Amino acid sequence: MLTVIGCGNLNRCDDAVGVIIAQKLQEIFRDQNISNLQIYDCGTAGMEVMFQARGSEKLIIIDACSTDSEPGTIYRVPGEELEELPEASYSLHDFRWDHALAAGRKIFKDQFPNDVTVYLIEAENLGLGLEISPILKNSVKKVIKSIEKEINDFYLKDNSNK
Repeated sequence: MLTVIGCGNLNRCDDAVGVIIAQKLQEIFRDQNISNLQIYDCGTAGMEVMFQARGSEKLIIIDACSTDSEPGTIYRVPGEELEELPEASYSLHDFRWDHALAAGRKIFKDQFPNDVTVYLIEAENLGLGLEISPILKNSVKKVIKSIEKEINDFYLKDNSNK
């Protein structure tokens, strides 16, 4: 199974980019009846990322980032480079998707995907608002195309093994 998870906050401008991409991919693949494909909008819920990824062979996460790079810059990073166990906390709000990768691997062991790719898009504006910055629109299209290719390649590989 391949799982795609978009993360972010729809009320914080560019932070919504992962959620927007996941929603667009849901539309694209809605009628294609691919049984081994799951696409989720997990918002800001790190715990949900961990549970939705369980049982997948491949996981793709999409989110915004803020690294002082050029807005719209796309990073495609292997998940193991970003996973990090959370510090002790009394709040689940502090449990992010990078924590979900490390904790999921520890908790679910072989039931957690080893093949994890993270797409990050450099944000321009993380303030309150409902629209992403115009400079990110082309990056959104590029990431959608790239993930569509990954999904199609995975699906073709999966069918060739039958």
